[in-house]
Amino acid sequence: MRAETVTVPPRLPVPRLLQRRIGRAVADFRMIQPGDRILLGLSGGKDSLTLLHLLRNMQRQSSVSFALGVATVDPMSPDYDPQPLTPYLRAFGIPYFLERQNIYERAQKHLLRPSYCSFCARMRRGVLYRCARREGYTVLALGQHLDDFAESFFMSMFYNGELRTMKAHYRVREGDLRVIRPLVYCRERQTRQYATEQHLPVIPENCPACFGKPTERQHMKELLAAQEGYDPRLFKQLQRALTPLMGQGLEGLDVGEEHD
Repeated sequence: MRAETVTVPPRLPVPRLLQRRIGRAVADFRMIQPGDRILLGLSGGKDSLTLLHLLRNMQRQSSVSFALGVATVDPMSPDYDPQPLTPYLRAFGIPYFLERQNIYERAQKHLLRPSYCSFCARMRRGVLYRCARREGYTVLALGQHLDDFAESFFMSMFYNGELRTMKAHYRVREGDLRVIRPLVYCRERQTRQYATEQHLPVIPENCPACFGKPTERQHMKELLAAQEGYDPRLFKQLQRALTPLMGQGLEGLDVGEEHD
């Protein structure tokens, strides 16, 4: 049997603006500590693939030493195939864990709502927590960007009557894991551009939360895009307004598990 030949991918250039923004976020929210073992939740979408390369670049350049592993949750949806990620991660030599859980079937059975986003997000995060604990990781990195934070804020305000959004850095209720979102200052258009320019192996239909169904989040994305057309400063102002909410409970990281 002929041995499989694996081509080591080149080190991809990282735009200075993206690297500056992730560096600022890591510093502002105290995301990475010396000796951290970070597990990146990789869906195969443009955001998590971009974060993979940003973290690898930071790992080489930063004076703070940390380990990096990657995990993908396969919800067994017919629209989602994560298999191409396996050879890609193997070529980088990064520990990679593919977690297959039938989240799609559970969502179909237990939920009648047209959108499964919230349910699936919680389920996926739970699978990633278990993987991190099993493999000895202490920090889970997720790929949400500034657009996601803004959308979550308006969804929470419109649908729940609450002024809240996702947190940039928090500790789970059990106290043994921290969750970080280093792309908090980055725009979605930046990750899209980077993925396109560097020909990253983006997986179509990569969001297992939606399964191709319409969501409230998509509606909010369109609303914000329309408003940004009137005022190009919109997201700069939103970042300033949301920063206190993003960092709530950061003092001592004494916060419970988040509900997106």
